[in-house]
Amino acid sequence: MLLGAFVVVGLTWVNASFSKNNHEGNDFLVNYVGTRSFVLEGLSPYSDEVAIRIQTAAYGHPAQGDENELRVVYPLYSIFLFLPFSLIENYFFARAVWMTSLELALISMTFIAIKLADWKPPIWLQGVILLFSLIWYHAIRGVVNGNAVIFVALMLSGIFLLMRDGKDRIAGFLMAITTIKPQLVVLLIPFITVWALYQKRWTLIKWFFGSLAVFVLVGIILIPDWILQNLWEILKYPAYNPAGTLAAVLAEWVPGLESQLKWGILIVLGTLLLYEWWTGRKGSFERFLWVSFLTLTISQWIGIQTDPGNFIILFPAIILILATWDKRWKAKGEFIVISFLAILFFGLWIILIMTINQPYQLIQRILMFISLPLISLLGLYWIKWWVVNPARSYWIDYK
Repeated sequence: MLLGAFVVVGLTWVNASFSKNNHEGNDFLVNYVGTRSFVLEGLSPYSDEVAIRIQTAAYGHPAQGDENELRVVYPLYSIFLFLPFSLIENYFFARAVWMTSLELALISMTFIAIKLADWKPPIWLQGVILLFSLIWYHAIRGVVNGNAVIFVALMLSGIFLLMRDGKDRIAGFLMAITTIKPQLVVLLIPFITVWALYQKRWTLIKWFFGSLAVFVLVGIILIPDWILQNLWEILKYPAYNPAGTLAAVLAEWVPGLESQLKWGILIVLGTLLLYEWWTGRKGSFERFLWVSFLTLTISQWIGIQTDPGNFIILFPAIILILATWDKRWKAKGEFIVISFLAILFFGLWIILIMTINQPYQLIQRILMFISLPLISLLGLYWIKWWVVNPARSYWIDYK
């Protein structure tokens, strides 16, 4: 406990030093100012006044030209997540504590993902995986920007583990919390609901919808028209942000084809997803988990507004892929895992470094938007047989 406390204090000190010298972290800044303005002054986080405060804190003036408008787009009940941090008056220290919390969440998510995959790698390999989970591109990006997606990724991992262990009350409650970033779970939650209906997991369904209803009602008590205000901000969001769908990103490369790309991607991936949902609706938990990871992967490409900063939610799927390879190839498994992690680590950082200058930003957006979801998609189909038919694949390996 003392060692853990020392590590947390050390991390916070390092993060505080970083925060003072680095002016990124706008994802946290938006919600810090929005929550603080509401709690201390009663201002709607969706108001223009709060937006100008956020922009002034980030740029020194209201947003101009191509500058991001940095407006709050999270549901109102997300303030309960940011509340403890928003009460810290010093923004740089608040951001440091938030960054430390995200780093601890990454570590926790990794442990849960390993347990979820029923994987027992040697201690040294666990250490490598934990280190990777903290320093690979998508982790660093999330921590530096202060993106709450890391907490959502942790909760999703926890939800799957709780569902596997039959703890549906807590799982349903956490499902409701994940809707603070609704675009990430807008496809996953319908599949979980359908699967739960076929499995007669009524408790899970009741706790999810009941918890969500409480969150929404509390928001209405605080700001009666918060839903309309939030929807308006969501509709405005794409106008002041970079391309947020695969079709829009590819259309920057081949102008004039965005509509064809959008519908083509939607039809192909939508058909694939519906097929997997239908075949997996009555399946085992292993099949359910595989389809859930596939749903999270496809949701990054199908046309829902997102960006590579959200791709950290695919890390548990990567862990499942690595675990399956390790168990399948046994003696060579550890070498394969280490090689894959090295390629993924250096590959993503090299893409960033080689395309960091302005003339190459389009190439960076395309490569970052494609790389990890493609790896996850191909990897999931590579391991599908072994995951959804564990007994039969074990018998084949034994023979």
